Amino acid sequence: MMAHKAEKNQEREELPKLILNYRTKLPVPMFDRNNFSFWSILKQCIGKELSKITMPVVFNEPLSFLQRITEYMEYATLLNMASSMDNPADRMMYVAAFAVSSVSSNWERIGKPFNPLLGETYELDRPDLGFHLVSEQVSHHPPISAFYVESQNFTFHGSVHPKLKFWGKSVDICPKGIVTLELKKHGESYTWQNVNCCVHNVIVGKLWVEHYGVMEIVNHKTKHKAVLNFKQGGWFGRDLHKVEGFIYDSSKRKVKALYGSWLLDLFGVDSDAYEEHLQNFPVEASSKHSVENGESKSNKDDIEDNIPTHHLSLSDLNIPGQVLLWKATPRPENTHLYFSFTSFALCLNELTEEIRTILPPTDARLRPDIRKLEEGNIDAAAEEKNRLEEKQRTVRKDRKKHKDEWSPVWFQFGINPVTQKEDWMFTGEYWRRNWSKCPEIF
Repeated sequence: MMAHKAEKNQEREELPKLILNYRTKLPVPMFDRNNFSFWSILKQCIGKELSKITMPVVFNEPLSFLQRITEYMEYATLLNMASSMDNPADRMMYVAAFAVSSVSSNWERIGKPFNPLLGETYELDRPDLGFHLVSEQVSHHPPISAFYVESQNFTFHGSVHPKLKFWGKSVDICPKGIVTLELKKHGESYTWQNVNCCVHNVIVGKLWVEHYGVMEIVNHKTKHKAVLNFKQGGWFGRDLHKVEGFIYDSSKRKVKALYGSWLLDLFGVDSDAYEEHLQNFPVEASSKHSVENGESKSNKDDIEDNIPTHHLSLSDLNIPGQVLLWKATPRPENTHLYFSFTSFALCLNELTEEIRTILPPTDARLRPDIRKLEEGNIDAAAEEKNRLEEKQRTVRKDRKKHKDEWSPVWFQFGINPVTQKEDWMFTGEYWRRNWSKCPEIF
C-alpha cells in the first residue's frame, strides 16, 4: 500500500492542471415537477424499499448517488482545522462539525439521485479544498457505494448502503454504513454513521427534509466520543433541524458542548459554560435534549407532517467563550431553478474536454441519462435510463449463466483495520490510471 501512495502522488503531479473556474448554473433550468403525478407511482410502493423499484426519471436530479455522497466533502476544510488543533477535544469539535455539515446540502433537495450502475465510478479533484476523491459502485444487490478521499492532512473512506422506504406521507432514507476518518498528523482514527433522513409531505403539501437520530463519533486512539442528537421537530416544530450534544473524554466526563443546526451552523463551548447557561435560562433548559454518559435520552414525540417551517432563533446561544465551528455557505440565488443545488453540487457533473481526457469510461459524468436530464431533455433521459437498466440486467443474467463472479476494479472486500469489521477497502490501483479493466457499462 505504501508503494501505491508513492506512485499515486507522483502521477497526480503529472495530471493536467484543471481550471478552477467552476460553473454557477446548469445548462438549462429544471422542469416543473407539478406537471407529474407522483401518487400514481408511489401508491404502489408503500412499505417497500424504493432502491429495488424502477422510478420515472422525473423523480431524479441530474446526479448519480456516487456524486451525491461526494457532497460529504463540501466543507473538507473543517478536517484541516481539526488536524491543526493540539487538544483532542478541540479536534473532535471540528470532526463533529464536519459530520454535521455533511448533511446540510440535503435541505430542499427532493430529487432522487440516479442509482449507480454496477462498476460505475466517480472521481473529483479539488485542489482548492485540498482533497482528491474516488468512488465506485461495488455491489448492485444490495446497492453499495464505496469511496476513498485522500488529502495531505487526512484520509476519509467508507461504504454506504442506502435504504429508502415510502410510508404514505413520507420517505425515510437510512444511510447504512460506517465511515472512517484518519488524521495523519495525530495518528488518530474516527468512525461514525450518518443519521436518518426523512422527506415529508410526499403526496400533499410542501415537501421538506428532516434529519433525526443520534450520531456517535469515536476517536479510537484517545477514546474521546462525541454524541450528537439531531432533533425531531415535535408538534410545534420548536426543535426542528437543531443539533445538540457533548464531547466526552476517555473517563466519560463531559468536556465540550455542541449546539446549532444541521442547516446553518454549529457552535462549541466548554461544557461547564454550557451547563451554567442552561441554569440561567430554564426555558431553554426544559426543552434541551440530554445526552448523559454517551447515551441518548431522546424524546419520542411524533412529528407534525404539515410543518414546513423551521425555528432556528435559538441556535446561537451567545454563550461567553463559544466558538463558531461551521457556518453553511449561502446557496446561489437561482438555486430553485437548478434542483436546489448548492454551489458545490452545481460543479459535480461538469464535464469539460480537459477533464474528459483523464477520466475512466465508467465515470458518472459520462452517463448519458444523467447528461440528458441535466440538459432538460426528459424523454431522452428516460429512454437512456431504461436502456442502461436493461443492459445491466442482460449483463447480470449472462454472468449468472456463466457463473462469473463480479469483482470491483478499485475496491476489495476486506477488514477495516480501525473497526476490525468487514468493509470495502480502496486498493490504490486507481492512481495508475490504467483503464483496461474497466467494464463497458454505458
